[in-house]
Amino acid sequence: MTKIMRKLAGLVAVMVIIVVGYCCSVTNAFEPSGWVRGHATFYGGSDASGTMGGACGYGDLYSTGYGTATAALSTALFNDGASCGQCYTLKCDADSDPRWCIRGTSVTITATNFCPPNYAEPNDDGGWCNPPLQHFDMAQPAWEKIGIYRGGIIPVMFQRIPCAHNGGVRFTVNGRDYFQLVLITNVGGAGSIQSVMIKGSKTGWFSMSRNWGANWQANGYMDGQALSFKVTTTDGVTKEFDGIVPSDWRFGQTFTSSIQF
Repeated sequence: MTKIMRKLAGLVAVMVIIVVGYCCSVTNAFEPSGWVRGHATFYGGSDASGTMGGACGYGDLYSTGYGTATAALSTALFNDGASCGQCYTLKCDADSDPRWCIRGTSVTITATNFCPPNYAEPNDDGGWCNPPLQHFDMAQPAWEKIGIYRGGIIPVMFQRIPCAHNGGVRFTVNGRDYFQLVLITNVGGAGSIQSVMIKGSKTGWFSMSRNWGANWQANGYMDGQALSFKVTTTDGVTKEFDGIVPSDWRFGQTFTSSIQF
């Protein structure tokens, strides 16, 4: 009996180690990229008030949790809105421009806007966001963490990193009658969304399409139904948000989940 008990105890210990090891080894699927060269300018004023809204549709960047650590991406990075929500760490390339760089500092930003090309200007003199340039037009408070104001434009090294946000993913339901326009914000991990599916309490799952930026649309009468979503980020990770929107929802409301990537 003692031998059997010892064997059982050993087996339980092994199982605990396996379970704990599995639990603690699970990490974000998204891994940081390598470092890439680019350039950065700034906009929006010293209080970043001019950065609110933007081509990703996040609106008031304070209430949606992004604050002033944001940037507009050039065409080469924006990807027609598919890059909305991505996070990057930038540092000034002091070896290339020691005059205007703040050495030894870096800043992490979220992509919230689009920096349109200016084909009337050359790429190296005003047309900073022209293809194929990889350029960040940053909120001024973020830019001034790595560059000196008078410089205006600085060379940077940047890498895409996993996004870390407080709280869960948020869903803001807009639209009217047979049209739902859902803004999805505060997405961790890869930050950007590849696909979304929606299900009402009286329907099956069906695909949504990107309308613009981080806004996803569905065409169907969903009033009076609890809504669920399956969101897949650009690194292929899928999370299900079952019944996140209750049946008594109204257009314009935001619902915060307890789930994060």
